[in-house]
Amino acid sequence: MSSEIATEGEIRKAKIEADLVDCMVSLPSQLFYNTQIPACLWFLARTKTNTKFRNRSNEILFIDARELGVMISRKQKELTDLDIAKISETYHNWRSKDWKEKYKDVPGFCKSANVQEVRKNNYILTPGRYIDFKELVEDVEAFDDKMKQLTATLGQQMQKAVSLDEEIKKNLAKIGYTV
Repeated sequence: MSSEIATEGEIRKAKIEADLVDCMVSLPSQLFYNTQIPACLWFLARTKTNTKFRNRSNEILFIDARELGVMISRKQKELTDLDIAKISETYHNWRSKDWKEKYKDVPGFCKSANVQEVRKNNYILTPGRYIDFKELVEDVEAFDDKMKQLTATLGQQMQKAVSLDEEIKKNLAKIGYTV
């Protein structure tokens, strides 16, 4: 997506200038057993002007799905059916004839970019370079109030832990073990 090793940059540039790249999807890390690094899906199209879909000439859809998925073990993540549907629906809506009603750029998730933007970015196809940052939700609660609430909750949990420890000791004593 951004490597300049050997002729990778030239190959990427040729694909972009030939208008073959339709969509780039960054996937989350830990999807595969044999590697922890994230992968990227490249959707290529020989022609972006066929009558079945809208004319997408000189446009590329970037989707950042790195935040999607759920951990199914300590080392592996899996995309849910909803995650896959979200990615698929975004791509299909973007290339549909009524895309102006169905597709919207979503900060932090997707953006439709033109080839001029890609040229300005030295033909790098990393979605994060084009997709706007999503807005952070500001915490309106004052720090002191939040800390009081959190320490009160922690105190309750610590009291519960003490009572659970006592119950465990009683149950162990019933079967002849002491702690």
